[in-house]
Amino acid sequence: MPTRYTNAIHMLKSVTDNICNSFIITTGDGKLIVIDGGYESETEYFLSYLKQVAGTGTPRIDAWFLTHPHSDHVNCFFDVMEHHAGEVDVGQIYLNFPSRGFFEGNDGSAAQTIDDFCRVLPLIADKVRVLCGGDRLQIGEATFYILYSQDFEIRNCNNSSLVFRMELGGRSVMFTGDSEKEAGEKILRLWKDSGLLRCEICQMSHHGQGGLQREFYEAVAPRICLWPTPSWLWTNRDGEGPYQTLITRSWIEELGVPENYVMKDGTQVIPL
Repeated sequence: MPTRYTNAIHMLKSVTDNICNSFIITTGDGKLIVIDGGYESETEYFLSYLKQVAGTGTPRIDAWFLTHPHSDHVNCFFDVMEHHAGEVDVGQIYLNFPSRGFFEGNDGSAAQTIDDFCRVLPLIADKVRVLCGGDRLQIGEATFYILYSQDFEIRNCNNSSLVFRMELGGRSVMFTGDSEKEAGEKILRLWKDSGLLRCEICQMSHHGQGGLQREFYEAVAPRICLWPTPSWLWTNRDGEGPYQTLITRSWIEELGVPENYVMKDGTQVIPL
């Protein structure tokens, strides 16, 4: 297993074959960076894997990014902060969550997640940093460019996802959370000519279905796609479900992407 002293992306499996977004990034200069973490049911595996990578019983997480307030992305984080805080040493926590009122009347589950966040906030308030589009972060050897955060005119939790580019080990990676078409349109409008959209590696938004549009992936032009996608979603329930995964898969195939890493196949490690 690559260690924290190796440049790599670790896309963690779901222990229940459910939708889940959980990434650990290790850097050559010993940094550990986490993106989301998944449901509360993922906590035990997440902590076990993190300790193996770090090679210590109390890993130092230098940065923890929370893309948006949906339970399949952030409930593991809440569980760690409330019930396992002594097992990790967390540095900065990066996010940009809308207020509860943003979701009232249109997304009850996100409103509940904001309530959960407010319950946990007193435990972490001194570590929280709010990110906005245009921000740039340096975390050891990893550079992050924040391309998008919540938009008050797009009242949708998925479209409040942080979208950012990471540069590490001479390679570029696009992380998209669960962002959808409306966020994609704004990102394309603001950043298409910047040179920051084109990335070698791209995380497929919203678990590979119902997320960003084909034009966004055309602009990124990835050579590797990361799919945080369980088995049943990968096949759209053997072609009989309501999901758009098969459509997204056809786009990526038509774009000629040669490598795909899919969560359904277990934890994936992508060297950088």
